[in-house]
Parts: sequence; structure tokens; C-alpha cells
Amino acid sequence: MNHNDKKAEPMFLPGVENNAQAGGRGDLIRQMREAGREYPLIWHMFAFKPEATGHLGAFTQEIMRGDCPLSSGMRELIAAFTSAGNHCLF
Repeated sequence: MNHNDKKAEPMFLPGVENNAQAGGRGDLIRQMREAGREYPLIWHMFAFKPEATGHLGAFTQEIMRGDCPLSSGMRELIAAFTSAGNHCLF
């Protein structure tokens, strides 16, 4: 099933979902909502406390794009497969 065929379920953390800070992912969330598009719900965590999650974003980029025996494409494929198995958007 295409991820655009269904609406993302709420995180059930209204204090997090409804309190995105301006800038960064908070702006992206607003843009995606206005366009009626889905987006990864983890963005809410990044937008709620950007000063606490910046290191997680940097870590993720290093894991996905840094030097490794596996190509970035293969790492993306593994992440997408894992996300599909967990029934979540990648």
C-alpha cells in the first residue's frame, strides 16, 4: 500500500504534536499540513525540543551518509524495509 493512501494516526502526545517550535521541522510540519501531505511523526519530537534532538539528527545523517562498506542507497533500502515491517513511514 502506498503511504499516501492512508492518513497517519496521531502520536497521542498532544502536548508534543501541538507545540512545534518555529523554524526547522516545525515549519516543515506546518507546510506539510497545509499541503495535506503526510510526514514522519518523529518530526514532532524534533520540533518540540529542537535543542535536545539536534544530535539525533546529526547521528542519523552520519549513519546514513557517512563512510561505510554499504552504499547510502543500500542503507536507505534497509531503513525502508525495516520501516515497512514496522508499518511506519520511512
